Order: sequence, then structure tokens, then C-alpha cells
Amino acid sequence: MRIHKPTKFVAALLSLVAIAACHVERTQGDHASEQNLYQAEPGDPRTFNPILITDATSGETIGDLFEGLVRTNPLTTLPEGELAESWEISKDEKTVTFHLRRDLKWFDGQPLTARDFLFTMKVVYDPKIATSIRSVLLVDGQPIASSAPDDHTIVLKLPRPFAPLLSSAGSVPIVPEHVLGAAYAAGKFNQTWGINTAPDQLVGTGAFKMTRYVPSQVVQYVRNPDFWMTDEHGGQLPRLHAETRMIVQDLNAAYLRFLSGQTDLFLHPRPEEVMDLRDQQQKLGITVKEIGIDTGTLFFCFNRNPRHFVRNGVGSPKLAWFTDLNFLRAMAHAVDKDGIINLCFHGFASPAVADISPANKIFHNPDLKDYEYDLSEAARLLEAGGYHLVAPGVRVDSKGNRLEFNLVTNTGTPERDQMCAIFKQDLGNLGIKVNYRPIDFITLVEKLDSNFDWDCVLMGFTGGIEPNDGANFYRSSGNLHLWNPNQPKPATEWEARIDQLLDQGAAEMDTAKRAPYYWEIQKILHDQLAVIQTVRQIRYHAWVNTLENYRPTVWGTYKPEWIQFKAQ
Repeated sequence: MRIHKPTKFVAALLSLVAIAACHVERTQGDHASEQNLYQAEPGDPRTFNPILITDATSGETIGDLFEGLVRTNPLTTLPEGELAESWEISKDEKTVTFHLRRDLKWFDGQPLTARDFLFTMKVVYDPKIATSIRSVLLVDGQPIASSAPDDHTIVLKLPRPFAPLLSSAGSVPIVPEHVLGAAYAAGKFNQTWGINTAPDQLVGTGAFKMTRYVPSQVVQYVRNPDFWMTDEHGGQLPRLHAETRMIVQDLNAAYLRFLSGQTDLFLHPRPEEVMDLRDQQQKLGITVKEIGIDTGTLFFCFNRNPRHFVRNGVGSPKLAWFTDLNFLRAMAHAVDKDGIINLCFHGFASPAVADISPANKIFHNPDLKDYEYDLSEAARLLEAGGYHLVAPGVRVDSKGNRLEFNLVTNTGTPERDQMCAIFKQDLGNLGIKVNYRPIDFITLVEKLDSNFDWDCVLMGFTGGIEPNDGANFYRSSGNLHLWNPNQPKPATEWEARIDQLLDQGAAEMDTAKRAPYYWEIQKILHDQLAVIQTVRQIRYHAWVNTLENYRPTVWGTYKPEWIQFKAQ
């Protein structure tokens, strides 16, 4: 076929080099006696500040340090109390009162109070703070009013019913006013808790404290002795005493660490690894389990941001291409999803059509028609748009500009690398020159949310149960509205319509009646090709058999505080 993968020997050799370069060691087997769970994390975090996170790696790195009022039960997909032990919703559904658990403590021993929640909301709503949380906490474009009658009570007042409230406001990670208040007052919040911050300066309430971070090597954690949760017998949770995240160069290195027994969990093994691990389950003493279809998205996106393409009043022709539906439809028909599934995912994937995953059975739109892989149709659409072949392998627009653009994705993901190679080859057959170059993830994120210096990207977003949690992607003013973020007003009628649908969907309290609003959003994105969907992987987890109470789902781990190693 068209794409050749590196041999397993080469991949293993590269991974062994990465392992040798890391100075984190432990005696195999001591994880159980120490109750220390080891995982591998490809890449370093960009920030330790939970309010400023825009990438999954940072979220994973500090996910056990901070908590919100409410979290989602991944089995039932219903909200359950976290820092809040209970809440009441008024009859008119416009007032929600949360009651905090008693004796909550920050890592430094100071009490957590309702004032910390008010401070967190003040920070989130400040337009000078670079947070993606804000867009999911606006009702009719306005902040939610919050007050604290006492240290243990939080009252949220809404102008109208707001269905996503528990998922959005309830899940905001609360940060300590006594630690960050001075920095915020001085206008320095955006610079707080960067990756150079000493771990003991990170003050949360979660199950684990960070004790050590060595860039490109390791993040270590210890159990929080003041964590509020206990088991049914009053025993201290979490049951694990420590966690260790080994930072690795790529997924190959992560796989080698699991095979060698250096890590105890391997989240989301790639298809060829799933097959290998299944064959070796008994030999390795591991469990390999399918958990379901990916809840997120993996897509190609073209930059439509005038801030990148217009310089000194002169626009690049690329902006005209990337906003032309003939061009975009041609690109969609040039995505060989079946080839991607077979070549890149060994059959462990399915074509993606809608933005919301089929795993989200209520809000996924099943009625959208896919753009079938058809290079003849792609060529026809290009010709109809005025993009003509003038020589073999050379296509130009109506003004004579050669069709050529840059394509990027993040390094360390062989499947994405192969997908980009397939896409590049097919577009080359259409006379379009693609300059493909994978770049490190931090540089990629900077291009997407800071300098906007990119043409086309292959990337993925995680997905959630509550569709409004994606408002910062859907809404025209959102900072993750990838193709043209932070718009002061909608640039197109269809984006204005999506903004309206988001407001209407959030205002409807009946779940069944909410669904059509999000179905229409998915149809608009599909028709306007804001992003070009590719495939969704069938997800697996692998873990050592000495681990118990580990219950993964596509929506997260059920009761992670109960995970422990079996007694030896």
C-alpha cells in the first residue's frame, strides 16, 4: 500500500533509547508493596494552573490536585457531589444552592470556604484571564451571579434556567484565594503556577499532592492525608499511597515501559499494540479490555483567521480557499477514511461523521451523510470552484496562485503522521502541494491559540457528556473556536446561528428537548466544514492483574479513589 510503517524493531530501539535517557528507576514489583501506581505520559505539561489549561497533558498532570463542587459519575453519567455534599434547585430553576462538606482543607492546612469559590469565579469571568472555562459559564452572554451567605453555602442565581449548570459551574476547579489572591490583584494571575513552580507551592484539595517534577522525566505525587473522602468503613481514601507519571518521548516509549513492567496502566494502546497485548495477557499478567468508541474528535481543520492571512491590508489567497465551500468539500472527499482505518488503526476505528461521538447517545446526530472518499468528485468540485490543473500535478486558483499549503500535527503520534501522509498523497494527486511537518505539541498549541500561524492542522479534542462543555469550541467568541477564535461578533451567519443554538440548548431543561439544538449544531459544522471529521478509534485499556478496583469507561474511571494493589 501507500504507507509503510517503521518496523517494530526500529520503534522498539527508539523507545529503548528514550527509556535509557530517563533517570527514574524502581525495582520491579515494589509498586504493589508501596501502593505506588506508575503510568507513562507522553509530553510535558504547559501549566500547573487549572484555570489556564488548554491541553490534555496539563489536565492529566494536575487532575488529581484540584476539585470542583460536583463531578460526573462515569457509569450513570449523572452528577454526584465532590466538594459539595448536596445542592438544591429552586422551583423556577433559576437558583441553585450548594452546601460544602465540612472540614475541607487545602494542602497547606487552611480551610476551604465558599469565599474560595467566589474568588475562582471572579478570576474565570475576568476577560484579562486567559481561560477557556469562561465561555461555558455565560448565560445570555453574562456571568452567573454567585454569593456566599456563610462559609459553607454557595448560591448561584441565573437569569433563566441553565441546563448545563451542574456540569459547567459545578465542575470548575476551585483555587485558593489566600494563595493566589495577591497575584490576581497585581495582574499576574496568568503567570502563576507555571511549570517552573515548586510542587509544594501548588495548593489544592484533591486526592494527591505533587511532590516532584523533572521536565521530560517524571512527575511524582503522594496521597493527601487530609483528603475528605473515606470508604464505607471510614478508611482513608485514596487507597493508593502514591502515583508516579513517567514522562516519555512518545507512545512507543510508553508502550515499552508497560511491556517491561515499569508502568502499571497503559491507557489507549494503539491497534497494533492491542493485538500484541491480547496475545501476551497470560504471559505478562495483564488485562486488556475494550472500553468503547472514542468520545472525542480527530479532524483536519483549515485556518480561516484573518489575523493570520491579512498583512498590511493585503490578504493571502489561502483565506479565500479556506472559506470556499467548493474547496472544503473537495478536501472532505479527499479524506480516505477506510484507508486510514485499515492502514493506521488496523481496523480498530470507524468513520466519524458528526462532531459529537456516538458514545453520547442522546446528543449525537446519527442522520448526517458522510463525505465519501472520491477523488473524482473532489476534482470536479475544485474545477467548479475555479481551481484548474495547468500542468501535471499543478493546480491554480482563478488568479493563477498555485494551490499549496502547510499541514501540521503533533509529533509522537504515528497514526496521525500516517494520516497526514495519506492526505498529502491524495491531495498531490489532485494537483495540490502540501508541505507536511509534524511539530512538538507545545509549539502546536502556541500556533493554534497564540500566534495563529498555521494553514491546516490534524488534531483531536476530547469529548464530554454535556455538549455545552464544548461551547468554547462551538461559540464564535470561544478561544478554542479553532478556525477563527475570539471573534468580537460572529463572522458568518452560520456561526451566529450556532451561538443562538447554544443559548437555546442551554436554556432547555428537558434533556430530550435539548438534543435537537445540538443535532443542528452538528449539521451546521458538517455542512460548513468548519472541521473535517476523520475517524474515531475503538478504545482499549490495559493494566496489570495485581491492580484491583480499576473500572475504566469511555467517560472516565469509576471511583478512582478505590484503586489499589492486591495484598502481596
